[in-house]
Amino acid sequence: MTDITHARKKAIEGTRLTLEDSLALYEDNDLLFLARCARKMKERKSGKKVFYTVNRHINLTNICKANCPLCAFQVKDGDPHGFILDTQDIDKILSNAQNVKNLSEIHIVSALHPDKTFDYYVNVVRQVKAALPKADVKAFTPVEIVSFSQMTGKSIMEVLTTLKKAGLDSLPGGGAEILSPRVREIICPKKATAQEWLDVMRTAHRLGIRTNASIMYGHIETIHERLEHLFTLRSLQDETHGFQAFMLFPFHPDHTELGEKYQLKRVGSWEDMKMLALSRLILDNIDHIKAFWIMLTMPIAQLALGFGADDLDGTIGEEKIIHAAGAQTRTGITRNELERFIRETGYEPVQRDTFYQEVKG
Repeated sequence: MTDITHARKKAIEGTRLTLEDSLALYEDNDLLFLARCARKMKERKSGKKVFYTVNRHINLTNICKANCPLCAFQVKDGDPHGFILDTQDIDKILSNAQNVKNLSEIHIVSALHPDKTFDYYVNVVRQVKAALPKADVKAFTPVEIVSFSQMTGKSIMEVLTTLKKAGLDSLPGGGAEILSPRVREIICPKKATAQEWLDVMRTAHRLGIRTNASIMYGHIETIHERLEHLFTLRSLQDETHGFQAFMLFPFHPDHTELGEKYQLKRVGSWEDMKMLALSRLILDNIDHIKAFWIMLTMPIAQLALGFGADDLDGTIGEEKIIHAAGAQTRTGITRNELERFIRETGYEPVQRDTFYQEVKG
């Protein structure tokens, strides 16, 4: 067992933590100490800047063949609440997006539709690029990429190369949940394995496609599994240097089979902040930590800026997946509101693109 005094010394100095150090710090439960250490690391990486982007989320469908117990968004094929966006639907969204000043990113994630072909998704990327040539297309989690590979018989490399040629710029970090075979067998048994998720990210990074990474915590995982997940990401980042940001998703149990079966409740803000600060300290090789306001609520996301986060994600416009699980946050926010929330914390708001280049104007 690691001596807590030794672990605290390493955290203060910003020295690389071990899994044992991290477990000791978690169990020590000194939240203000973790905040101070995480804030120091954040400021070493990005100074007083806190980033945000003007973006638009598009969820193409909620009809899913995986039917994961953790998900409240998905429905089975034939469900009256199911939807799938066609070309005209997407055109309407993009027409509205064209009127948004300084829009720099279109973020596309969806369910695993049982019938839509790979060409449908490739054409969506082309459609977005044609309408918004200056916007970055961040689309398709590794879970979706694995599904495309399975439906076409193409390798992950071939799938990603095709999407990149169509205009894909980066991948979101979703679908990681907890990178533990034990946990995934319970919470998402029919979708990409932990190894497949990692292989997609490794391949994307080799192709020069930057990605995000994530964790979904607060369900049936152990603390040890939770922290092992972070160390797995750190190891891959040591190898590829392709992750540009990390975000934490606390599990929202409402309307999910998993939540009902295990009588789960949403973890509290103390746990959110402890995990965020520890993530900032453990993931010393990932430059940016996002506080995803639409999942945390804006007051907690604002507080997260004092616990190591340096990014509030973006304006979003519309979001369906998290709200299906009971999130009560708004579905969009203005630039002015985001900047006001950041300034209240004493930090400097900086509008960015997908790759953390500053957007002027």
